[in-house]
Amino acid sequence: MDPMAKSGTTTQGLRAAIERSGYYPALVAEAVEAAVGGEPISSYLVHQETTFDSNEVRRHVTVLVLTGNRFIVSHTDEQAADAGSPSPYATTSTESVKIGAISSVVLSRVVANPESYTPGTLPREVVLTIGWGAVSRIDLEPAACGDPNCDSDHGYTGNSTADDLSLRVSEAGDGPEAVRQTLSFAQALSEATAAAGSAGAR
Repeated sequence: MDPMAKSGTTTQGLRAAIERSGYYPALVAEAVEAAVGGEPISSYLVHQETTFDSNEVRRHVTVLVLTGNRFIVSHTDEQAADAGSPSPYATTSTESVKIGAISSVVLSRVVANPESYTPGTLPREVVLTIGWGAVSRIDLEPAACGDPNCDSDHGYTGNSTADDLSLRVSEAGDGPEAVRQTLSFAQALSEATAAAGSAGAR
């Protein structure tokens, strides 16, 4: 029996989405399967990004999976031949995060013609940012006081932002279904983190 198909239609849908991406599907599916194990999948998102580096085209695929207890993120990149490898190669990494460890789920929406917006209309673009404390970005700037004539050194001020993962999905570049799936996954993840927070507060 195909191990990726054993959890029913949601897992089958994930396998189909990985295959549709056309990006080393056997490699990506095996890595995701190993990370998920036997847990049922409640939601998923497969996102492929193509970048241009000098004369090379490089692809990157991100797979996000939500189970009852964990958030799993998988990245696969292709690399050109280099001094260490005479032939092109790909690298795949997976990370498993407890739902309760997720500190923020930020969804930014870009909507055209907001003055005539109708509820339920698909955004032109969405950016999903998820933080769980593995990576933090610190933005600093010189601190100042209210006196415009003051030239004293007040040190620095700033803020720290959890920014472990950020995905930009647009209707023009990725298609409306990709935007719809991103919205669905963001909602499922937000609900899961809220439920985990409520359970932890008891």
